[in-house]
Amino acid sequence: MRAPRFNLPVSEEEIARRTTELDELHHDVAMPSLRTSLEEWTDDLRSASMRTTDRRSFLLGAGGVLAGGAALVAISTTPGLAAAAGRAGSGASSSNPPNARGGIRGLSGDLAVAALAASLENLAVYAYSAGISAASAGKLGPVPPAVVTFATTAKSQHMDHAAAWNALLTASKKKAVTVTEPVLTPTVQKAFAKVTDIAGLAELALTLENTAAQTYQVESTRLHAKRAIATAATIQPVEMQHAAILYFVLGKYPGTQDSSGSPLAFNPTSLAVS
Repeated sequence: MRAPRFNLPVSEEEIARRTTELDELHHDVAMPSLRTSLEEWTDDLRSASMRTTDRRSFLLGAGGVLAGGAALVAISTTPGLAAAAGRAGSGASSSNPPNARGGIRGLSGDLAVAALAASLENLAVYAYSAGISAASAGKLGPVPPAVVTFATTAKSQHMDHAAAWNALLTASKKKAVTVTEPVLTPTVQKAFAKVTDIAGLAELALTLENTAAQTYQVESTRLHAKRAIATAATIQPVEMQHAAILYFVLGKYPGTQDSSGSPLAFNPTSLAVS
């Protein structure tokens, strides 16, 4: 049975314009600020390491920090979220979610927050990848090109965010997090299995964006390093921008709102993951 056509409540031209503005802000404002925070935080980590380790040993190991951390998370664009998530885990089968706990266990303080954030960004990338693949395969009915462009743009920005957090982890001589957030992954898989059209996919993506934004809001209060706080504060507004466009795609008020659609003055934290 063919999926029903989703009638956009707004024009494709308007969605395309907002996506272009989103991408320009990301590259012209957010990413330069993020790079500055990362460079300064990495310098802080290096200074701390120099105080506690042999200088020669540190210099031998530090050369690859930025090169390794800057690599984007590789995501396969498979039709289903379960397959996409399964391919991400080390040794995990394609029918099962990755061993997410293995990727973020054993960290504390700012590094624990960085690992959590990376796993959330990974989950968003997987979800957008799965949605784009399903749309390309015709499983969601006719899909407006502007919606696919937005999904592709949001996915790319989430990849940048995951790479940023992983750069900090590798700078601290920890493993990069390439798995998806363990608590949410099964829920997202089940929700994605029920998606039959663009509206359903947009609702799922909206939940993920709001979850990420609210988690950043909560976790930023638990960070200690000034540069760590700056990193979170740079990324969180981008997640809220994604959410605003998704509200717009769904014909809703483009801001955080309650279940009845009434706009809220402040961002809640009921969806935050800790």
